[in-house]
Amino acid sequence: MTDNNLPLGRLSQLSLLFKEFSNGRHINRLADPQLWVELEREEESYQRLFAALGYNLQIDGRGFAWFHTEDVGSNVSKGSRQLALLFMVIFDTQADAGRPLLRFSDWAIDRALLETVHEQHEELLLAEDLDVDGLQALLDTAARFGFSQQHSGHWQLLPAVCRYLDHYETLAAAGRDSTGPAIEAQKVQEQDEEQDEEQDDNQDNKAGESAQTGPGAAGDFV
Repeated sequence: MTDNNLPLGRLSQLSLLFKEFSNGRHINRLADPQLWVELEREEESYQRLFAALGYNLQIDGRGFAWFHTEDVGSNVSKGSRQLALLFMVIFDTQADAGRPLLRFSDWAIDRALLETVHEQHEELLLAEDLDVDGLQALLDTAARFGFSQQHSGHWQLLPAVCRYLDHYETLAAAGRDSTGPAIEAQKVQEQDEEQDEEQDDNQDNKAGESAQTGPGAAGDFV
């Protein structure tokens, strides 16, 4: 099979996959079983086709896929930053409670847990104007991008959250010996503040750039 001879007839979910990926959504094995089966079956063909169109399709063996872009930098939006903070404080709370982080998809994220999360990280979250209702709204946003799904009375975190978990564990390993609780979330906020400062410094220079470089490009939040 050559680059010019892709089996388009076998790519039955091409239109839907392209729409979801280009809107920044992650496809997950748990939430999108039919799409996932096709992605696994035609992985090489989809990657080559999307690459020819200028997209980098990443398929993680832990059960999720997305369009990846390297050039996010200071263009990360406030909403994307808050999503990262949301997952960091949930991880931190559950780690303190002795919950295995790799089992995050088994957690029932309900209002009671979010109240505990907010109580334990109140100062950090209030700095982002996030109360418990705000955390719930962020979980709804996460669902639109394939990071969570809502059930009756609670949310479930989906495999794509591994992207945030990897980042959290890196920060946790760096700060474990010398820092107190919630240091990982604090570092996320500090990094985001640095990004905001860089964005302010460069705002005038970037005023004429194409809208394609704007926040949330290809759904890369990490």
